[in-house]
Amino acid sequence: MASAAFAGVTKVFDGGVRALGDLDLEVADGEFLVLVGPSGCGKSTALRILAGLETPTAGRVFIGGRDVTGMEPKDRDVAMVFQNYALYPHMSVYDNMAFSLRMRRAAGREIRAKVEKAADVLGIGGLLSRKPRELSGGQRQRVALGRAIVREPAVFLFDEPLSNLDARLRVQMRAEIGLLHEKLGSTMIFVTHDQVEAMTLGERILVLNEGEAQQTAPPMELYARPANIFVAGFIGSPAMNFFEVSVSSGTASTGTGTVLAGPLRVPDGDYHLGVRPEHIIPGGELEGVVLMVETLGNEKIVHMDVSGVRTVMRAGPGTDAATGQAVRIGLERSGVHLFRPDGTRVDFDA
Repeated sequence: MASAAFAGVTKVFDGGVRALGDLDLEVADGEFLVLVGPSGCGKSTALRILAGLETPTAGRVFIGGRDVTGMEPKDRDVAMVFQNYALYPHMSVYDNMAFSLRMRRAAGREIRAKVEKAADVLGIGGLLSRKPRELSGGQRQRVALGRAIVREPAVFLFDEPLSNLDARLRVQMRAEIGLLHEKLGSTMIFVTHDQVEAMTLGERILVLNEGEAQQTAPPMELYARPANIFVAGFIGSPAMNFFEVSVSSGTASTGTGTVLAGPLRVPDGDYHLGVRPEHIIPGGELEGVVLMVETLGNEKIVHMDVSGVRTVMRAGPGTDAATGQAVRIGLERSGVHLFRPDGTRVDFDA
């Protein structure tokens, strides 16, 4: 196990495309860190730079306190699990898992012990003689994980490894990767565009957008205290609702009326007001029309038009709501967030 760090890392591709900008990040020994953001945000580029598959335009990369910026991938003591599994189709599961050890000229007894131990951890001990084509998607992903485990690397790197799985398998493999981290205690860095994966797996999460770090924090801190409007809108499902408001004498209003009565102890001016779906409540000063209701068994997700703003409310399963119905809603003060016109967070006394 080892720590990992980026120090002022920038990556500019040919043509001037800036994929990553001045990234400073420290990952503690044994930590599970998730990099999350939309496509093209720079998360996979950061992972590939740490693995040695991309060279940074500027900055330094460290693993275990050692500067590895100029080292070859094979000398960095990392193992990477890819989205497409990258298994050798003509080899058995055993041989796929043993391949890197054989390349290192490890002894046969050592190879067998490590492969069988990893297979036991992953529950694939009975599949060692099969070929990849004989396996399900989830089983192939376990083989890819096993191939990384037998190397006993300082750092595990995961590049969207669950993207090719169906929804049920994704949930299952998410849990298994979390349990694997608990068993191994290894440093793991996981890239995903799925904020649900990020929230459920990460001890800390780095949110990226357009190559820039937006916020690094534990999952619930990101959820409860997003640093800016991008993080607020990206983290959470359904996403946070936003209203453009003007605050005057502590009261937040839109052009159609009051959104939240005072006193909001912030300077008068224009703000983005954010509120998560679970903090919208039936009854209140805002009028809307129901556009659609998603019935999920344990809850209903009610989509509404509120004065021209698409608004989503998370409600109990017994909530009376139907398409076309007129509704009145309110906002729980404790769940309100304010952001300046430039998108940065405003702390205020609710």
